[in-house]
Amino acid sequence: MGLTIAVGAADAGHSVVGFDVNESLVNQLNLGHSHIEGISDAAIIGFIAKGSYKASSEASVIEGSDVIVIAVPTPLDEKRNPDLSYVHAAAELINQNVKTPALIINESTSYPGTLRNEIASRISAVGHHFASSPERVDPGNTEWGTKNTSRLIGGLTPSALAKAREFYASFCDSIIEVSSPEVAEAAKIFENTFRQVNIALVNEFAQIADALGIPGREVLDAAATKPYGFLPFKPGPGVGGHCIPVDPIYLAHVANQVGVPATFIKRANEVNLAMPAYVVKRVVAGSGGSVKGKKVVVVGVSYKSNVADTRETPAAAVIDLLRQEGATVTWHDDLVGTWRGESSSQIAGADIAVVVTKHDGVDLAAVKGCGYVFDCTGHLAGADGI
Repeated sequence: MGLTIAVGAADAGHSVVGFDVNESLVNQLNLGHSHIEGISDAAIIGFIAKGSYKASSEASVIEGSDVIVIAVPTPLDEKRNPDLSYVHAAAELINQNVKTPALIINESTSYPGTLRNEIASRISAVGHHFASSPERVDPGNTEWGTKNTSRLIGGLTPSALAKAREFYASFCDSIIEVSSPEVAEAAKIFENTFRQVNIALVNEFAQIADALGIPGREVLDAAATKPYGFLPFKPGPGVGGHCIPVDPIYLAHVANQVGVPATFIKRANEVNLAMPAYVVKRVVAGSGGSVKGKKVVVVGVSYKSNVADTRETPAAAVIDLLRQEGATVTWHDDLVGTWRGESSSQIAGADIAVVVTKHDGVDLAAVKGCGYVFDCTGHLAGADGI
């Protein structure tokens, strides 16, 4: 998300420095190589040539900036609790290196109170302004991007809000001011909690429909014909990426701190985390009751169609559980060459194909040539699936 903001700001005429601790990434960017879908190498090269963008791993470059945007990961720790270590590190880096007043904006998704309590409180007061504008980036989406997606902003002070509006209005079409940073933070985290809960609902319904012998996807398509009061969601092998599996846990964490158990949110997380086990159970049943000794290829290990991001992908659990069942498992992904110390393999020759994520370029003929196919995506007619 940092590069999308950098490109948007550079395109608007701002002079932008992209700071990152990853020297390899910095070197690649300065050579004009983009690391994300949706931003071309040509765009990066153009901004570098004009002098409107450069990347650096030297923290001193941020001193003198008028605007500093924090765009760091907010993952889960080993116990699946919120991990704000990257946010804290960013705040400390700003505190150590920035001695002149700046507008400091947090775009990293986190629970309400993060800007006020975890960032501003850690940065010495030298006249800084603080605002929150949680990122709204949908990887692979060619219709909605930084420019035409509404931008929420909330400031600790009216002057911070005004400065944030001026900055984002230079490259975003729609700016929506809210009364506080906490409102902006809560809105973003609830957006993804809404999706988590509804995905869990259709995943649970898909299991019910299968047990009843009813085609679940046909039921969902039929329900979607209602022009009001219904939003269509599709079942799948779980949820992945940096947002949907993570953000609801941040909301449940802060809810617990104020004495609200958030049981509904926690249950949705449990349903989606259990989907890989359900997939493997169905694969075993559809393969005659055992996959022991059989060659299984998992097709698509990124979390989303047509993107190469494998963060929190349910494919990891599907593969691990199949191996626990005694299967010899390989995986194939047109966009992911190496992952977890393994390389993408061919589809042909497998006894079983499990389609977790379908990219546009996948060889469906090769998939259908496997002895048994289980499709988690609903794209392969005639195959077993969710």
